[in-house]
Amino acid sequence: MIPADFRLILFTVGSAALAVMIALPFAIALGWLLAKKRWRGKTLVEAIVLLPLVVPPVVTGLVLLMLFGRNGPLGQPLEAWFGIEVIFTWKAVVIAMAVMSFPLLLGSIRTAFEEIPEPLENAARTLGTRPWRVFFRVSLPQAKRGIASGVLLGFSRSLGEFGATIMVAGFIPGVTETLPLAIYRGVQSGDDSRAWMLAGVSVGIAVLCVALRQWVAKSAGPRL
Repeated sequence: MIPADFRLILFTVGSAALAVMIALPFAIALGWLLAKKRWRGKTLVEAIVLLPLVVPPVVTGLVLLMLFGRNGPLGQPLEAWFGIEVIFTWKAVVIAMAVMSFPLLLGSIRTAFEEIPEPLENAARTLGTRPWRVFFRVSLPQAKRGIASGVLLGFSRSLGEFGATIMVAGFIPGVTETLPLAIYRGVQSGDDSRAWMLAGVSVGIAVLCVALRQWVAKSAGPRL
């Protein structure tokens, strides 16, 4: 493996990890709200966050391009106020990965919160524990395996992201190129050996993530 390929793998893995870290707090907060509360607009929010799963990734990328473009509602203030450019940079790669992995991350976390026995949380409330302490001391620890499972699932999805990434980050070798983009470039340029090597690395990382996720699921003990 040449150093450029090693850097490519590190960039992809690092971007996927950062994407999941950014998405995780939002997924935990929204997952808890969807699992534990009833509120107006809940169905609409559920539909919106699930859209990246059902629409073509290039459509999601097109929306992100509109939002974070130089004249977009998010891209313009970021550049004007903070000097931050997003489109066609590594930041766009991370954002695309975070958005595409968010529904899977959210789904696992929501399920984990839904499976927490109500008597457990009610017991803490009847003892006068404040709601935020119930969340951090009871709900969050009880949901930790589901959260870990969601993190691994979201990370795996981020590693394989292609459509949205190429829309908002472009195809810039050494700057925004990820494993899926490099595999595509290898096939298009006739460098099949490199494409297969990178595909093998992708499959290996994916198998490791799936195995870890299965181990997390099997390690779940009985709830009290």
